[in-house]
Amino acid sequence: MQPPIVTFSPQTPLVVGSFGSLTDLTNAHDSEVAQSCDLIEIRLDILLAHGANIAEKPWSHLRKMPILFTARRKDEGGKLDLSATDRDQLIATIIDDASIIDIELRSLDEMSATIARCRSLQIPWICSFHDFSQVPAENELIAHRESSRNAGAAAFKVAVMLHDHSDITKIEHFQQQSTDYFISSMGMGALAPESRVRCAHAGSVLNYGYIGQAPTAPGQWTAAALREAIHRSPQP
Repeated sequence: MQPPIVTFSPQTPLVVGSFGSLTDLTNAHDSEVAQSCDLIEIRLDILLAHGANIAEKPWSHLRKMPILFTARRKDEGGKLDLSATDRDQLIATIIDDASIIDIELRSLDEMSATIARCRSLQIPWICSFHDFSQVPAENELIAHRESSRNAGAAAFKVAVMLHDHSDITKIEHFQQQSTDYFISSMGMGALAPESRVRCAHAGSVLNYGYIGQAPTAPGQWTAAALREAIHRSPQP
């Protein structure tokens, strides 16, 4: 079965439902998931940490949904210390089910084989960057964005730690200034919920929540609540 196609649009913010545990994934019902989000994220590193056999594809009951696959490296929030070779092999195993692949900015060189595979199969990939301590300076974020663009990523995802409301303004402003390239921006921490709605209204194309009981990032709220908040809150 051909994976569903995902179309990015700043005017139509998509909600990603991420699974933080194998139990949450296996217990998910396709109709409920479809009501909560527009696409799902399967964190291969989390599934491995919970003892899943990736070859058995425990997400098969949800394959009507577009699936974004992520094999997260340890220093960007991954649950296991997986080498680039490990992550490349994981993605190769699931590639036929992928609508989108996530590859970290810090992994562009070491994951070049994965990028080439995505290119040859015409599978879009997003370039992700996480800072769990702060909001980097805007010139640094711009440099990361351009590295993502130059590498051929369909979009640049940035997730940063927020400490006060001025940090929300910083990441929101970065999103607003990035009108000629698809950006997925969000905050983490206590102010994460507010930041994710504001960034979605500012044009963030992918906006992450979780499905089940386990968040996959600090301060994340459920995909269903995020989707409701985005569509309920008036856009500026």
